[in-house]
Amino acid sequence: MSRTIIVGDVHGCIRELEDLLSYVGYESKDRLVFVGDLVVRGPKPREVIALARSLNARAVRGNHEDRLLRWRAEKRAGGSLKIGNLTRRAAEALKPRDWEYLESMPLWLDLPEHGVRVVHAGLLPHIPIEDQSARTLLYIRSLGGGGVPMELRGEQSWAQSYHGHLHVVFGHNAQLEPEIAPRATGIDTGVVYGGRLTAMVLREGERPPPADERRSVLVSVPARRVYYEKLPRPAGADVELSARPSPFLRRAS
Repeated sequence: MSRTIIVGDVHGCIRELEDLLSYVGYESKDRLVFVGDLVVRGPKPREVIALARSLNARAVRGNHEDRLLRWRAEKRAGGSLKIGNLTRRAAEALKPRDWEYLESMPLWLDLPEHGVRVVHAGLLPHIPIEDQSARTLLYIRSLGGGGVPMELRGEQSWAQSYHGHLHVVFGHNAQLEPEIAPRATGIDTGVVYGGRLTAMVLREGERPPPADERRSVLVSVPARRVYYEKLPRPAGADVELSARPSPFLRRAS
């Protein structure tokens, strides 16, 4: 019987990805899916992409893949998109087949047999997926006043406000523990920051269980070390200093 293994943000942490696949007993008949951000910040972005390709894994586009693709498109057009050193290092490591893999990543991926939708960051509740903006799917963390999507963490998590018919599995919003919402599960547990790499493992035809039983389908392995230090946070705030409030308007993708 095959399984579906949905893996959180890897960020180039190849050894932890190998640890996780070994821990769950990955077999070639299993289906492997990533929530995006396979690259940047960790030590081995190209190796992660190469492993994903070799295992015929599917992946949705994360904000880091999107930034790489926009940088490459701008460069080919004769322009210049400013990127950080770690993003540039990842860009320089990728081979043509790796770029093709990044270009193949959709903004969302539905797994009907599990009643699951995979996106990188999340979505606006009550809005059809086709009407969500790419920016929302790649960057949302919380909801501001009037339900406006925000990139920062806030008091109102989009996931806790979502009650759609498909269960959403997402990453992006790194936390010490998975985010368990009634109809959504966040599985970015910050491996690149020294946390853990987490996956949701579903048997053939299985759907994510209710919130109070959700952890029964979640597994994780610890980071081998801290690869990227988060910037210090101001007292009483739960946002990174490098982040800025950035509400964005809905538009068709």
